[in-house]
Amino acid sequence: MADFIGAVDQGTTSTRFMVFDHDGREVARHQLEHEQILPRAGWVEHNPLEIWDRTQTVIGTALSRAGLSGDDLAAIGVTNQRETAIVWDRRTGRPLHNAIVWQDTRTAAIARALDADGRGDVIREKAGLPPATYFSAGKVQWLLENVDGLREAAERGDAVFGTPDTWVLWNLTGGTDGGLHVTDVTNASRTMLMDLTTLDWDEELLGFFGIPRAMLPDIHPSSHPDAFGATAARRGSAQVPIAGVLGDQQAATVGQVCFEPGEAKNTYGTGNFLLLNTGTELIRSENGLLTTVAYQLGDAGPVYALEGSIAVTGSAVQWLRDQLGIISGASEIERLAAQVDDTGGAYFVPAFSGLFAPYWRSDARGAIVGLSRFTTNAHLARATLEAICYQSRDVADAMEADSGVEMTTLKVDGGVTANDLCMQLQADVLGVPVSRPVVAETTALGAAYAAGLAVGFWSGTDELRANWHEDTRWEPTWSEDQRRDGYAGWRKAVERTLDWVDDD
Repeated sequence: MADFIGAVDQGTTSTRFMVFDHDGREVARHQLEHEQILPRAGWVEHNPLEIWDRTQTVIGTALSRAGLSGDDLAAIGVTNQRETAIVWDRRTGRPLHNAIVWQDTRTAAIARALDADGRGDVIREKAGLPPATYFSAGKVQWLLENVDGLREAAERGDAVFGTPDTWVLWNLTGGTDGGLHVTDVTNASRTMLMDLTTLDWDEELLGFFGIPRAMLPDIHPSSHPDAFGATAARRGSAQVPIAGVLGDQQAATVGQVCFEPGEAKNTYGTGNFLLLNTGTELIRSENGLLTTVAYQLGDAGPVYALEGSIAVTGSAVQWLRDQLGIISGASEIERLAAQVDDTGGAYFVPAFSGLFAPYWRSDARGAIVGLSRFTTNAHLARATLEAICYQSRDVADAMEADSGVEMTTLKVDGGVTANDLCMQLQADVLGVPVSRPVVAETTALGAAYAAGLAVGFWSGTDELRANWHEDTRWEPTWSEDQRRDGYAGWRKAVERTLDWVDDD
């Protein structure tokens, strides 16, 4: 067997390809950003052709820089931004519209109408999700209603839908020349269209959105030796099995080896996503969380999770850089925020796409409150880091209420975990230790693990657990009074963001 496993990580702001060895150590990587298209307030789009071009480039560049080829890869895994919707013509391979990104809020009226007539309760029961702009089905309905000729093409089977994993897989396996139109259970569970118990598209849910079943990909387990085909041979390149597919947050759960009920991780990326493994038990949230599929390995049954999804965390740092210009790069925020001991009473609630878990308020918009003449850009930088941590506290409290499990340590991963000040603030806000592994980019690692398990590169989850090693641990330093008062101020700030827009 070849010595390495590859992973495509198609994220919200960039696409990367990483190569790992048997010990789960990084051997190679290359990463490229893609354009964030913002046609109007609340709308967020990507160019699917740009994403596919970036995917090809990062694969080739990472392998070339490491002196490797496809022959050195035992398999490839794919992980992706989950709820983003892409429709394309299977005959030509051309997208029929820009991708509508998970952060996009144009479908607020669709989501609200579902709750107005009781259909929302059916979606919660079958799909484990509240009707919200976040998920894919409303985006597909909007496309069917607003793109000329799309519905007719979909009913003929010419126009097809997929989240970015499906788009990348279709192209990797040949595109118009025999590309596979497939997805896995974790991505399907984020659409509002899959029944969590049958793991299949549900006719009643499809009817709610008027989506033809012919548009939808086939659903497979997250780790399987045959379900996802192999890369198409191009210009003499090797055909590499594609054996693992996971939505990005489920991939990070696998990468953090959270294989036992009660184990949790928090990923810090464009948004934050805290997942708690609930095992084979499907727990319905009473506190604003999502019920989702964590993973399904081969022929075994699905493992479920509770998830708290936060729309804007790392992208708030990007906003300070790109829109306000108070930092020149994401890494600069730590130095700037460290210039002050606190926020000076300022709070920043980055509800740019409304508020996700546990609030689910699409009418909310971002707010900076508690300003005075004393406030500087350093205070705003620190308030941005605290916003990341307070939003995670919101979700952690809801998760403890739903599960009855008290958090003792938080495993963290993702790009923001390189910010030591932010991780110290997270420990302070939560009041529990925060632990970062040696390999912080666990999203790509989880996709690699899923692929490697399928082809026998790793023997089982016990071997993966042995690969996990702690790199850094942050212990809480705030007093209980600091923690209580700080969080009370945060909740007061959140109230100021509500009822801000009429999203009819």
